[in-house]
Amino acid sequence: MGSNGPILGRRSLLRTGAGLAAGVIALTDRATAESATLNMQLGWLGGGNQLGEACAHQLGYFQEEGLDFHVQPGGPNNDGIAIVASGRYEVGEVSSSPSLMLAASQDIPIRCFAVSAQKHPYTFFSLQKNPVRTPADFPGKKVGIQATGVILLRALLAKNKIDAKDVQIVTVGSDMMPLMTGQVDVVTGWLTNTTALKVLGPDRVDLRLWDTGVHLYANPYYATTDTLSGKRDMLVRFLRAASRGWAYAYANRDKAIELLMKEFPNLNAADERAAADVMLSYCFDAGTKLSGYGTMDPKIWQDQIDTWSTLGQFSKRTPKLDEVMTMEILNATQDSRPKVG
Repeated sequence: MGSNGPILGRRSLLRTGAGLAAGVIALTDRATAESATLNMQLGWLGGGNQLGEACAHQLGYFQEEGLDFHVQPGGPNNDGIAIVASGRYEVGEVSSSPSLMLAASQDIPIRCFAVSAQKHPYTFFSLQKNPVRTPADFPGKKVGIQATGVILLRALLAKNKIDAKDVQIVTVGSDMMPLMTGQVDVVTGWLTNTTALKVLGPDRVDLRLWDTGVHLYANPYYATTDTLSGKRDMLVRFLRAASRGWAYAYANRDKAIELLMKEFPNLNAADERAAADVMLSYCFDAGTKLSGYGTMDPKIWQDQIDTWSTLGQFSKRTPKLDEVMTMEILNATQDSRPKVG
């Protein structure tokens, strides 16, 4: 995303000496801000997960903060965390919080400074004829899951003291058909992927990973420790603008999809509109109503670290909490992030 146009400076004539001095300072600050380019590296191709940022860009919120904002798409051949860690781009967003814990455990100097989805939408799907409604229903079931999701199933089983030997893992792709054809009893995916879920129809049974006791965040924002210390104000301005964009999307959903399509014209507007309701329900809840968009809980982060450590996922060392996340940018924007939920 490039800039939509120049940012308007202060135009009022300041008559007093004190007022003139204040005006000069303000203009100097704005001029400095205008030169700031901020790139956000994604772990995926751009789309509905950037609904709020698309609104913020199209409505000029980033420009008002003096940011020339761009989205850098990711994909299977792009290691977004490595790109941001190298200093090439200022901000990153990754799909799931464990990626940042694992990076910290390998001494990669990045920190999460806010999260977009307050609860992870990862879900286990089954059908009414053979439902899996609680963790206790897993023993004896065939679970179709992508290779990268096996650790999430392991976390669920460990959290609920279920022997992994009692569950058969079948590696599948993102297709839901193995469930429909009876090859497996359960498939996995994100509840926000409403297009893929259509095939399951009204007999679908959902069991969210979050509801099994495994509390992960989705779409966390992160930056390097150097950026957090040397460009703190840039991150503050970014989060203020992004928060406004997400709050706008929450209140103006149809219009938000129009703005999203201007940023990513290859998307299907009808599919994105259906997905937006689900995504926004994860981005805004009681926590954001109290503390604003992007908030996070250090206790949830510590629980994640403890769970992954118990599962032996940290090959080098278990990271400390302050090596994984920081509340500094959230605290600095406490009064300016919209409190919606």
